[in-house]
Amino acid sequence: MANIMDYIRWRGDLTFAQAPLNGVDGLIFSALAYIRYAGQAESEPRVPLTLAQAGEDLFAREDYETRSRVKNDLVLLRIAMESVRFGQSRLCMYRDEFRPEQETQFAAMTFQLDDGSLFLAFRGTDSTLVGWKEDFNMTFQQTIPAQRLAVQYAREVAQEYEAPMRLGGHSKGGNLAVFAAARSSPAIQSRILQVFNNDGPGFTKYLMGDPGYLTMVPKIRTFIPQSSVIGMLLGHEEPYTVIRSKTIGLLQHDPYSWEVMGNAFVAGEEVTETSQFVDATLKTRFADMTNQERNQLVDVMYSLLNSGEVDRPADILQPKNLHVYLKALSENEKLRKYLSMEFLGFVDAARKARVKLEQERKEEKMLEEGFQPETEA
Repeated sequence: MANIMDYIRWRGDLTFAQAPLNGVDGLIFSALAYIRYAGQAESEPRVPLTLAQAGEDLFAREDYETRSRVKNDLVLLRIAMESVRFGQSRLCMYRDEFRPEQETQFAAMTFQLDDGSLFLAFRGTDSTLVGWKEDFNMTFQQTIPAQRLAVQYAREVAQEYEAPMRLGGHSKGGNLAVFAAARSSPAIQSRILQVFNNDGPGFTKYLMGDPGYLTMVPKIRTFIPQSSVIGMLLGHEEPYTVIRSKTIGLLQHDPYSWEVMGNAFVAGEEVTETSQFVDATLKTRFADMTNQERNQLVDVMYSLLNSGEVDRPADILQPKNLHVYLKALSENEKLRKYLSMEFLGFVDAARKARVKLEQERKEEKMLEEGFQPETEA
Protein backbone atom coordinates (compact mmCIF):
# COMPACT_ATOMS: atom_id res chain seq x y z
CA MET A 1 0.00 0.00 0.00
CA ALA A 2 1.20 3.50 -0.85
CA ASN A 3 2.44 6.04 1.72
CA ILE A 4 3.21 9.77 1.69
CA MET A 5 6.37 9.29 -0.39
CA ASP A 6 4.43 7.45 -3.08
CA TYR A 7 1.84 10.22 -2.96
CA ILE A 8 4.48 12.83 -3.88
CA ARG A 9 5.77 10.68 -6.73
CA TRP A 10 2.21 10.41 -8.07
CA ARG A 11 0.90 13.90 -7.38
CA GLY A 12 4.08 15.98 -7.21
CA ASP A 13 3.59 17.62 -10.60
CA LEU A 14 0.38 19.37 -9.49
CA THR A 15 0.53 22.78 -7.84
CA PHE A 16 -1.67 23.67 -4.87
CA ALA A 17 -3.52 26.08 -7.13
CA GLN A 18 -4.42 23.11 -9.35
CA ALA A 19 -5.20 20.64 -6.56
CA PRO A 20 -6.05 22.15 -3.13
CA LEU A 21 -4.15 21.08 -0.03
CA ASN A 22 -5.53 17.97 1.69
CA GLY A 23 -4.82 15.91 4.79
CA VAL A 24 -1.99 13.97 3.14
CA ASP A 25 -0.27 17.22 2.18
CA GLY A 26 -0.70 18.38 5.77
CA LEU A 27 1.10 15.28 7.08
CA ILE A 28 3.94 15.79 4.59
CA PHE A 29 4.57 19.36 5.73
CA SER A 30 4.34 18.13 9.34
CA ALA A 31 6.97 15.45 8.66
CA LEU A 32 9.24 17.97 6.88
CA ALA A 33 9.17 20.02 10.08
CA TYR A 34 11.23 17.32 11.85
CA ILE A 35 14.30 18.33 9.83
CA ARG A 36 16.78 20.79 11.33
CA TYR A 37 17.40 23.02 8.34
CA ALA A 38 20.61 24.98 7.88
CA GLY A 39 22.03 27.71 5.67
CA GLN A 40 19.73 30.60 4.81
CA ALA A 41 16.70 29.03 6.49
CA GLU A 42 18.58 29.17 9.78
CA SER A 43 20.62 32.37 9.35
CA GLU A 44 17.97 34.51 7.62
CA PRO A 45 14.63 33.03 8.72
CA ARG A 46 12.54 35.98 7.50
CA VAL A 47 13.89 35.68 3.94
CA PRO A 48 11.85 33.03 2.06
CA LEU A 49 13.61 30.39 0.01
CA THR A 50 12.22 27.39 -1.85
CA LEU A 51 12.16 24.02 -0.14
CA ALA A 52 14.40 22.84 -3.00
CA GLN A 53 17.03 25.43 -2.04
CA ALA A 54 16.65 24.69 1.68
CA GLY A 55 17.23 21.02 0.88
CA GLU A 56 20.33 21.79 -1.17
CA ASP A 57 21.73 23.88 1.69
CA LEU A 58 21.13 21.02 4.12
CA PHE A 59 22.59 18.23 1.98
CA ALA A 60 25.69 20.33 1.31
CA ARG A 61 26.63 19.95 4.98
CA GLU A 62 28.83 17.06 6.08
CA ASP A 63 26.62 16.51 9.15
CA TYR A 64 23.27 16.46 7.31
CA GLU A 65 22.53 12.91 8.43
CA THR A 66 22.48 14.07 12.06
CA ARG A 67 19.92 16.80 11.40
CA SER A 68 16.80 14.65 11.19
CA ARG A 69 14.71 12.52 13.52
CA VAL A 70 14.83 9.38 11.36
CA LYS A 71 16.38 8.57 7.98
CA ASN A 72 13.00 8.62 6.28
CA ASP A 73 12.73 12.34 7.00
CA LEU A 74 15.70 12.96 4.72
CA VAL A 75 14.35 10.59 2.07
CA LEU A 76 11.07 12.49 2.16
CA LEU A 77 12.91 15.81 1.79
CA ARG A 78 14.80 14.60 -1.28
CA ILE A 79 11.58 13.45 -2.95
CA ALA A 80 9.67 16.60 -1.95
CA MET A 81 12.33 19.08 -3.07
CA GLU A 82 12.38 17.52 -6.54
CA SER A 83 8.63 17.88 -6.97
CA VAL A 84 6.76 20.93 -8.26
CA ARG A 85 4.10 20.68 -5.56
CA PHE A 86 6.46 20.88 -2.57
CA GLY A 87 9.85 21.85 -4.00
CA GLN A 88 8.63 25.27 -5.08
CA SER A 89 6.89 26.08 -1.79
CA ARG A 90 8.84 28.77 0.04
CA LEU A 91 10.15 28.14 3.54
CA CYS A 92 10.40 31.06 5.96
CA MET A 93 10.08 32.06 9.63
CA TYR A 94 12.18 29.05 10.64
CA ARG A 95 12.64 28.70 14.38
CA ASP A 96 14.37 26.00 16.42
CA GLU A 97 14.73 26.34 20.19
CA PHE A 98 16.13 23.81 22.65
CA ARG A 99 16.33 24.77 26.32
CA PRO A 100 17.22 21.75 28.48
CA GLU A 101 17.23 23.76 31.71
CA GLN A 102 13.61 24.78 31.06
CA GLU A 103 12.60 21.36 29.71
CA THR A 104 11.63 22.99 26.42
CA GLN A 105 11.92 21.75 22.84
CA PHE A 106 10.19 23.83 20.17
CA ALA A 107 10.53 24.24 16.44
CA ALA A 108 8.26 25.62 13.74
CA MET A 109 8.45 26.85 10.16
CA THR A 110 6.13 28.37 7.60
CA PHE A 111 5.63 27.26 4.01
CA GLN A 112 4.31 29.77 1.47
CA LEU A 113 2.16 27.90 -1.07
CA ASP A 114 1.45 28.85 -4.67
CA ASP A 115 -2.27 29.24 -3.91
CA GLY A 116 -1.45 32.27 -1.77
CA SER A 117 -1.89 30.54 1.61
CA LEU A 118 0.54 29.68 4.40
CA PHE A 119 1.14 26.38 6.17
CA LEU A 120 2.57 26.71 9.67
CA ALA A 121 4.26 23.40 10.55
CA PHE A 122 5.10 22.62 14.17
CA ARG A 123 7.73 20.00 14.96
CA GLY A 124 6.70 17.03 17.07
CA THR A 125 8.75 15.43 19.81
CA ASP A 126 12.36 15.14 18.74
CA SER A 127 14.74 12.37 19.75
CA THR A 128 15.93 14.06 22.95
CA LEU A 129 14.97 12.98 26.46
CA VAL A 130 14.05 16.60 27.22
CA GLY A 131 11.50 16.53 24.39
CA TRP A 132 9.87 13.44 25.83
CA LYS A 133 9.89 14.93 29.34
CA GLU A 134 8.01 17.97 28.05
CA ASP A 135 5.37 15.69 26.54
CA PHE A 136 4.74 14.02 29.90
CA ASN A 137 4.52 17.44 31.52
CA MET A 138 1.30 17.91 29.54
CA THR A 139 -0.45 15.48 31.88
CA PHE A 140 -0.27 17.80 34.88
CA GLN A 141 0.57 21.30 33.64
CA GLN A 142 -2.12 23.60 32.24
CA THR A 143 0.33 24.71 29.57
CA ILE A 144 3.90 23.81 28.69
CA PRO A 145 6.54 26.24 27.34
CA ALA A 146 6.34 24.87 23.79
CA GLN A 147 2.59 25.58 23.67
CA ARG A 148 3.13 29.19 24.71
CA LEU A 149 5.88 29.53 22.10
CA ALA A 150 3.49 28.12 19.48
CA VAL A 151 0.94 30.86 20.21
CA GLN A 152 3.67 33.48 19.99
CA TYR A 153 4.93 32.01 16.72
CA ALA A 154 1.47 32.05 15.10
CA ARG A 155 1.05 35.67 16.15
CA GLU A 156 4.40 36.67 14.64
CA VAL A 157 3.63 34.95 11.33
CA ALA A 158 0.20 36.61 11.22
CA GLN A 159 1.86 39.99 11.74
CA GLU A 160 4.43 39.30 9.01
CA TYR A 161 1.98 38.02 6.39
CA GLU A 162 -1.67 38.78 5.71
CA ALA A 163 -2.41 35.52 3.88
CA PRO A 164 -4.88 32.84 5.03
CA MET A 165 -3.24 30.13 7.13
CA ARG A 166 -3.32 26.46 7.90
CA LEU A 167 -1.57 24.98 10.93
CA GLY A 168 -0.41 21.42 11.41
CA GLY A 169 1.95 18.99 13.04
CA HIS A 170 2.59 15.36 13.91
CA SER A 171 2.61 14.02 17.49
CA LYS A 172 3.35 16.91 19.87
CA GLY A 173 3.42 19.15 16.78
CA GLY A 174 -0.27 18.43 16.24
CA ASN A 175 -0.98 19.41 19.83
CA LEU A 176 0.96 22.66 19.36
CA ALA A 177 -0.92 23.48 16.15
CA VAL A 178 -4.30 23.07 17.86
CA PHE A 179 -3.17 25.02 20.93
CA ALA A 180 -1.79 27.89 18.84
CA ALA A 181 -5.06 28.14 16.92
CA ALA A 182 -7.19 27.90 20.06
CA ARG A 183 -5.31 30.62 21.92
CA SER A 184 -4.94 33.03 19.00
CA SER A 185 -6.93 36.24 18.81
CA PRO A 186 -10.30 36.24 16.99
CA ALA A 187 -8.68 38.24 14.17
CA ILE A 188 -6.06 35.53 13.61
CA GLN A 189 -8.59 32.72 14.04
CA SER A 190 -10.70 34.19 11.24
CA ARG A 191 -7.72 33.73 8.90
CA ILE A 192 -7.15 30.09 9.85
CA LEU A 193 -8.60 27.75 7.23
CA GLN A 194 -7.78 24.39 8.83
CA VAL A 195 -5.73 22.80 11.60
CA PHE A 196 -4.20 19.35 11.06
CA ASN A 197 -3.51 17.25 14.16
CA ASN A 198 -1.73 14.06 13.13
CA ASP A 199 -1.87 11.63 16.07
CA GLY A 200 -1.12 14.39 18.55
CA PRO A 201 -2.15 14.17 22.21
CA GLY A 202 -5.19 16.05 23.46
CA PHE A 203 -5.51 18.52 26.30
CA THR A 204 -6.39 18.84 29.96
CA LYS A 205 -9.75 20.26 31.02
CA TYR A 206 -8.07 23.67 31.19
CA LEU A 207 -8.31 24.06 27.41
CA MET A 208 -11.26 21.81 26.63
CA GLY A 209 -13.81 24.40 27.73
CA ASP A 210 -11.92 27.42 26.41
CA PRO A 211 -14.09 29.53 24.04
CA GLY A 212 -11.18 29.91 21.62
CA TYR A 213 -10.72 26.15 21.42
CA LEU A 214 -14.44 25.52 20.92
CA THR A 215 -14.46 28.14 18.15
CA MET A 216 -11.71 26.26 16.30
CA VAL A 217 -13.14 22.74 16.73
CA PRO A 218 -14.99 22.79 13.36
CA LYS A 219 -11.71 23.61 11.61
CA ILE A 220 -9.63 20.90 13.30
CA ARG A 221 -8.93 17.69 11.37
CA THR A 222 -7.49 15.01 13.62
CA PHE A 223 -6.09 11.77 12.17
CA ILE A 224 -5.12 8.78 14.31
CA PRO A 225 -4.03 5.26 13.30
CA GLN A 226 -6.07 2.26 14.44
CA SER A 227 -3.66 1.39 17.27
CA SER A 228 -3.15 4.98 18.38
CA VAL A 229 -1.79 5.58 21.88
CA ILE A 230 -0.22 9.06 21.66
CA GLY A 231 -3.18 10.55 19.82
CA MET A 232 -5.66 9.17 22.36
CA LEU A 233 -3.92 10.73 25.37
CA LEU A 234 -5.78 13.37 27.39
CA GLY A 235 -8.96 14.96 26.02
CA HIS A 236 -10.29 15.72 22.55
CA GLU A 237 -13.43 17.69 21.80
CA GLU A 238 -13.02 17.49 18.04
CA PRO A 239 -13.97 14.33 16.09
CA TYR A 240 -11.15 12.24 14.69
CA THR A 241 -10.62 10.12 11.58
CA VAL A 242 -9.18 6.63 12.05
CA ILE A 243 -6.75 5.61 9.34
CA ARG A 244 -4.95 2.42 8.42
CA SER A 245 -1.25 1.77 8.99
CA LYS A 246 0.94 -0.97 7.54
CA THR A 247 2.53 -1.60 10.95
CA ILE A 248 1.14 -2.63 14.34
CA GLY A 249 0.94 -1.26 17.88
CA LEU A 250 2.98 1.77 18.88
CA LEU A 251 4.83 1.62 15.54
CA GLN A 252 1.69 3.01 13.91
CA HIS A 253 2.65 6.43 15.26
CA ASP A 254 5.22 6.53 12.44
CA PRO A 255 3.78 8.83 9.70
CA TYR A 256 5.54 6.82 6.99
CA SER A 257 3.42 3.79 7.87
CA TRP A 258 0.10 5.54 7.18
CA GLU A 259 -1.64 4.16 4.12
CA VAL A 260 -2.59 6.48 1.27
CA MET A 261 -4.87 5.90 -1.70
CA GLY A 262 -5.26 8.66 -4.27
CA ASN A 263 -5.31 12.00 -2.47
CA ALA A 264 -6.51 10.71 0.91
CA PHE A 265 -5.62 8.37 3.74
CA VAL A 266 -7.10 4.89 3.76
CA ALA A 267 -9.80 4.96 6.42
CA GLY A 268 -9.97 2.37 9.18
CA GLU A 269 -13.18 1.34 10.91
CA GLU A 270 -12.25 2.21 14.51
CA VAL A 271 -9.31 2.17 16.89
CA THR A 272 -8.27 -1.31 18.01
CA GLU A 273 -9.29 -2.87 21.31
CA THR A 274 -5.67 -2.58 22.47
CA SER A 275 -5.67 1.16 21.77
CA GLN A 276 -8.95 1.57 23.64
CA PHE A 277 -7.60 -0.46 26.56
CA VAL A 278 -4.35 1.52 26.86
CA ASP A 279 -6.26 4.79 26.56
CA ALA A 280 -8.78 3.77 29.21
CA THR A 281 -6.02 2.54 31.54
CA LEU A 282 -4.02 5.77 31.35
CA LYS A 283 -7.09 7.96 31.78
CA THR A 284 -8.30 5.89 34.73
CA ARG A 285 -4.91 6.08 36.43
CA PHE A 286 -4.45 9.80 35.79
CA ALA A 287 -7.98 10.48 37.05
CA ASP A 288 -6.98 8.92 40.39
CA MET A 289 -3.89 11.14 40.68
CA THR A 290 -3.59 14.79 41.64
CA ASN A 291 -1.51 17.10 39.46
CA GLN A 292 1.14 17.06 42.19
CA GLU A 293 1.26 13.25 42.11
CA ARG A 294 1.57 13.22 38.31
CA ASN A 295 4.34 15.79 38.54
CA GLN A 296 6.18 13.69 41.12
CA LEU A 297 5.96 10.53 39.01
CA VAL A 298 7.26 12.27 35.88
CA ASP A 299 10.11 13.94 37.79
CA VAL A 300 11.13 10.70 39.52
CA MET A 301 11.20 8.74 36.26
CA TYR A 302 13.07 11.52 34.46
CA SER A 303 15.67 11.78 37.23
CA LEU A 304 16.19 8.02 37.22
CA LEU A 305 16.55 7.78 33.44
CA ASN A 306 18.75 10.87 33.30
CA SER A 307 21.15 9.34 35.82
CA GLY A 308 22.61 7.33 32.96
CA GLU A 309 24.42 8.68 29.91
CA VAL A 310 21.22 9.45 28.03
CA ASP A 311 20.74 12.03 25.29
CA ARG A 312 18.01 10.20 23.40
CA PRO A 313 15.28 7.79 24.59
CA ALA A 314 16.96 5.00 22.61
CA ASP A 315 19.98 5.30 24.94
CA ILE A 316 17.87 4.12 27.88
CA LEU A 317 18.20 0.47 26.84
CA GLN A 318 21.99 0.58 26.51
CA PRO A 319 23.48 -2.09 28.85
CA LYS A 320 25.66 0.44 30.69
CA ASN A 321 22.60 2.59 31.45
CA LEU A 322 20.48 -0.38 32.53
CA HIS A 323 23.26 -1.22 34.97
CA VAL A 324 23.12 2.35 36.35
CA TYR A 325 19.35 2.13 36.84
CA LEU A 326 19.49 -1.25 38.57
CA LYS A 327 22.26 0.00 40.85
CA ALA A 328 20.22 3.10 41.75
CA LEU A 329 17.16 0.98 42.58
CA SER A 330 19.16 -1.51 44.65
CA GLU A 331 20.66 1.30 46.74
CA ASN A 332 17.47 3.32 47.27
CA GLU A 333 14.73 1.49 49.17
CA LYS A 334 12.46 4.57 49.16
CA LEU A 335 12.62 4.78 45.37
CA ARG A 336 11.91 1.04 45.02
CA LYS A 337 8.83 1.29 47.22
CA TYR A 338 7.56 4.36 45.40
CA LEU A 339 7.87 2.81 41.93
CA SER A 340 6.35 -0.45 43.17
CA MET A 341 3.31 1.42 44.47
CA GLU A 342 2.97 3.30 41.19
CA PHE A 343 3.19 0.03 39.26
CA LEU A 344 0.40 -1.45 41.37
CA GLY A 345 -1.63 1.70 40.75
CA PHE A 346 -1.39 1.18 36.99
CA VAL A 347 -2.25 -2.51 37.37
CA ASP A 348 -5.41 -1.57 39.28
CA ALA A 349 -6.25 1.06 36.64
CA ALA A 350 -5.86 -1.59 33.94
CA ARG A 351 -8.29 -3.87 35.79
CA LYS A 352 -10.87 -1.09 36.10
CA ALA A 353 -10.41 -0.14 32.45
CA ARG A 354 -10.98 -3.74 31.32
CA VAL A 355 -14.20 -3.99 33.35
CA LYS A 356 -15.45 -0.67 31.96
CA LEU A 357 -14.72 -1.58 28.33
CA GLU A 358 -16.34 -5.00 28.66
CA GLN A 359 -19.46 -3.38 30.13
CA GLU A 360 -19.59 -0.83 27.30
CA ARG A 361 -19.26 -3.55 24.65
CA LYS A 362 -21.97 -5.58 26.36
CA GLU A 363 -24.35 -2.62 26.30
CA GLU A 364 -23.53 -1.87 22.65
CA LYS A 365 -24.27 -5.49 21.70
CA MET A 366 -27.59 -5.39 23.53
CA LEU A 367 -28.59 -2.23 21.69
CA GLU A 368 -27.61 -3.78 18.35
CA GLU A 369 -29.87 -6.75 19.14
CA GLY A 370 -32.78 -4.43 19.76
CA PHE A 371 -32.73 -4.38 23.55
CA GLN A 372 -34.03 -1.12 24.97
CA PRO A 373 -33.07 -0.43 28.59
CA GLU A 374 -35.93 0.32 30.89
CA THR A 375 -36.45 3.95 31.83
CA GLU A 376 -37.92 5.28 35.02
CA ALA A 377 -41.53 6.48 34.80
